[in-house]
Amino acid sequence: MRTIFAETPLQMNEHLSRRYGAEIWLKREDLSPVRSYKIRGAFNFFRKAIATGTRDRTFVCASAGNHAQGFAFVCRHFEVPGVVFMPVTTPQQKIDKTRMFGGDFITIRLVGDIFDQCYAAARAHVEEIGGVMVPPFDDPDIIEGQATVAAEIVGQLPAGVLPDLVIMPVGGGGLSSGMTGYLKDVVAPENFVFTEPQGAPSLKKSLEAGEPVTLAKLDNFVDGAAVARIGDLNFEALKRFSPDQVLLLPENAICVTITEMLNVEGVVLEPAGALSIAALEALGPERLAGKRVICVVSGGNFDFERLPDVKERAMRYSGVKKYFILRLAQRPGALRDFLNLLGPEDDIARFEYLKKSARNFGSILIGIETTRPENFAALIGRFEAAGMGYQDITENDILASLII
Repeated sequence: MRTIFAETPLQMNEHLSRRYGAEIWLKREDLSPVRSYKIRGAFNFFRKAIATGTRDRTFVCASAGNHAQGFAFVCRHFEVPGVVFMPVTTPQQKIDKTRMFGGDFITIRLVGDIFDQCYAAARAHVEEIGGVMVPPFDDPDIIEGQATVAAEIVGQLPAGVLPDLVIMPVGGGGLSSGMTGYLKDVVAPENFVFTEPQGAPSLKKSLEAGEPVTLAKLDNFVDGAAVARIGDLNFEALKRFSPDQVLLLPENAICVTITEMLNVEGVVLEPAGALSIAALEALGPERLAGKRVICVVSGGNFDFERLPDVKERAMRYSGVKKYFILRLAQRPGALRDFLNLLGPEDDIARFEYLKKSARNFGSILIGIETTRPENFAALIGRFEAAGMGYQDITENDILASLII
């Protein structure tokens, strides 16, 4: 492993440690050459495959994210040919980064609108050319490679010091199954905490069912951890844990962590990379106080074109931004009367007439930002005292998706 990159740092974070009254250590996998831990499993897979005489075969993977970038980097390192299948919908930034890491040793093929179509095309190509498929997580060599994260943590902690809690993000399960296997004699089983996005609870649902479960619906916002079915080998390694050890975190709560770490610490995290830090708030100071906690920061491949959406989600989750539909009288001075209801910390972020042809009343979409959540309780009180008709649609997913 050290032939391609130095160990990633294990850093105690003062900001988080003070907040929770604990020692919060961050394992910074976002500082690997490809800004995620995925390079580890890929390197181990290639190393073993090449040792058994497959150098002359073409390696193939299907991925639109971190696995593709780790795969490409390792192809160039070993100077072996590789083909990366990506969905047609993959952002250009990810395509360009994968091409940069792989150079002349990789070919990128854009196939299908969704990952399942892309993956099927990759499998068919492997069969056609007699290639080598490099899976993203469900493989013993991939799992073994990801376990090196745990090996480094043990070596980086002060002599004789062990963690009280280890928090890991879970997608397909390669990282968590590798780390828990390596740390089984170091950390008690109940002291592992697994984190998944609320819209992709593949591990939690599988542990509850006692077998791998394929999710019927998936929220892809946390794209690095949004997996419909945990790997079979990974589930075998993790089935000894309780479903209660898996925290499901709202996607918007993860956005709060992304913006805070960027603004306060200057650390750029992708949504999956923020999962373990976001879990700290869910656990709370009562669970964390006085403990030594390891958070695995799994990746930092963040597309800054997503930043406005992340900020929007974070503000809504924190309660400092709301959207209302107002029923405003169609008369001179009605808008001024409404503006007079706003407090000194309230700011209009969006204003749009939804129905302009009404004779007596008109419907208005209005987005309001403020500095403290409690300001909205006071504002709504003023709405009601003034007899103003309103509807808070901030958490109405159907309406919000249609008009916001």
